[in-house]
Amino acid sequence: MRALLDAGSSERIVYLGDTARVPYGTRSAETVIRYARGCARLLTERGVKALVVACNTVSAVALDMLQAELDIPVIGVVEPGAQAAVEAAVAAAQNRPPEEANDPLPRIGVLGTQGTIASGAYPRAVGRLSTRFEVIGRPAPLLVPLVEEGWLDGEVPRLAVRRYVEPLLREGAGVIVLGCTHYPLLKPVVEQVAEEIAGRPVPVVDSARATAKVVTEMLAQGRIPSRTGGGGETHADRLELLVTDLPGGFQKVAELFLGEHTPAACQVDLVSG
Repeated sequence: MRALLDAGSSERIVYLGDTARVPYGTRSAETVIRYARGCARLLTERGVKALVVACNTVSAVALDMLQAELDIPVIGVVEPGAQAAVEAAVAAAQNRPPEEANDPLPRIGVLGTQGTIASGAYPRAVGRLSTRFEVIGRPAPLLVPLVEEGWLDGEVPRLAVRRYVEPLLREGAGVIVLGCTHYPLLKPVVEQVAEEIAGRPVPVVDSARATAKVVTEMLAQGRIPSRTGGGGETHADRLELLVTDLPGGFQKVAELFLGEHTPAACQVDLVSG
């Protein structure tokens, strides 16, 4: 949602956070699909014209089901993230110094939840785009709690990030994909730690930014009907925040992403699906 706003979208956005049942990343595929169906039902009942599946785990496990069952465009975060990763890997390979020209191509490293990594969604998505780049993934379960606590700098997040990034770089990763919605808040730490380990900057891909670009292009092409008007509205005017539990705690996290002018979150109930 933050990436869509930063991309200049004037669309109204209904955000649903299933705070009663997180984390999804440790759930079985069957459970994630059931949860995703219930969330999609609530949003479509509110008349949304497109659905962005912001969760990497749901995108990896349930996107095909949602696209088959819904009569609106459904956009996940894995395919756009994979596209951006391949582009970054191509650029990294082309910009290698001459003495490294014959070295193996850089691998694409993915940090994600256990569910996202286990699904193999990123290797499949990258493979559909290019067979030149190998994908290696690593679950990073400590990063989400750090973001939830607002612990975004200092020695603790640096040590946690290093624990996950160092093995990826050791295995030849030349690009790192942030494969979870929480991780972008730690992007500066990931970039700094990766550069310290590698001895040079390492491209870090934010799948949220890549997804926002896809949505913006679909709006411009008319594949999603674009909204007219809305001039002079603030972000808060265009956002509706829904959560399934603990709206007060969610508000603190939302403000980390959106700033102090974040609208109040409302609690809703999901019909079991």
